[in-house]
Amino acid sequence: MKRLALIAALLTAGPALAEPARVISLGGAVTEIVVALGAQDRLVARDTTSQYPERITELPDVGYVRALSAEGVLALAPDLILAEATAGPPEAVETLKAAGVDFVALPGNPSVQGVREKIAVVGAALDREEAAERLTASFDAEMDTVRKSAGAVATPKRVLFVLSLQNGRVMAGGEDSSAEAIIELAGGVNAATSFAGYKPVTDEAILAADPDVILTMDREGEMAVTKRDILAHPALGQTRAARDGALVAMDGMLLLGFGPRTPQAAQALHAALYPEAEG
Repeated sequence: MKRLALIAALLTAGPALAEPARVISLGGAVTEIVVALGAQDRLVARDTTSQYPERITELPDVGYVRALSAEGVLALAPDLILAEATAGPPEAVETLKAAGVDFVALPGNPSVQGVREKIAVVGAALDREEAAERLTASFDAEMDTVRKSAGAVATPKRVLFVLSLQNGRVMAGGEDSSAEAIIELAGGVNAATSFAGYKPVTDEAILAADPDVILTMDREGEMAVTKRDILAHPALGQTRAARDGALVAMDGMLLLGFGPRTPQAAQALHAALYPEAEG
């Protein structure tokens, strides 16, 4: 079966332990799945992006998922590491695999099917297949509601996702990005279609796109994109979205994580894009 082949391919360090007792999760969506499967008691650490549920932050933090220290992870003596596809750097991942610890890398495609595959892989690695099937069934039921909401949209809003805004340069989400995927699930269309992934866009391209809505992550620090930043920007401030005050900020992991809460993220974004439908 395709599912079994996928799981076998992802168990890169040989067969997983039947019930691993010391698990480290690397990636917010990974951690959410572990908790949703009722295996939080096996977690001994998590990465910085793992912030939900809040009680998970009491665990030791091994660092940002893309900037790991292999030594720091191995110091906690895990017998299983569950990691997002983006975990890195590559040298750290290779060191972790070479250390003899079971290392499971999850699928990285930001899609409904991608979430289902993540749940299946984590369930197999933790010997929680039945719990994984129940979680998938619940996820599918919630996604049915999401599809109905999106399908009822007569005129989709054009949405520009702004990842960051530093030194006047706009980093936006293009085709095949997790931003585009969640926008489409919410019943919108991506306004940035001339490139793939996340890349800087010119002021001219922003003005040409003229989005109905500008979407950002709700976060603090130097990477934060505020309403003031958008309105003051020479291109973003001239868009239809800025003129109409159609600026939406959402929790980044909820929005882009593509885990068990993706239906909630899509519904929340849908409500923000089409408030008239919620009235």
